[in-house]
Amino acid sequence: MIETAVLKDNEFLRQFELKVDDNLAKVEYSLQERKIFLTKMIVPENLENDDFENEFIIQILNHIEERNLRVMPTSPKIVKFMRRNRQYKSLLPVGVRI
Repeated sequence: MIETAVLKDNEFLRQFELKVDDNLAKVEYSLQERKIFLTKMIVPENLENDDFENEFIIQILNHIEERNLRVMPTSPKIVKFMRRNRQYKSLLPVGVRI
């Protein structure tokens, strides 16, 4: 399902998008200096499950890492993910702990 979907960075709407079949999952963001604030995660009901959400977040974090940005997660789902997956701790700005 998510393996064939391609992550899109919609800079105009300031959101990452992942289209699966006819469903659009998105994470809204705000870019300030070299930090990206992940503010809101919106996933359609029929895609709401931990596996999908985790894979979606991983794709976003990998994209952010490629762009050499720092992540400020403010969405509760993304904060929860980063607490459980400490390997992404290096993406946080210096001095920020979650």
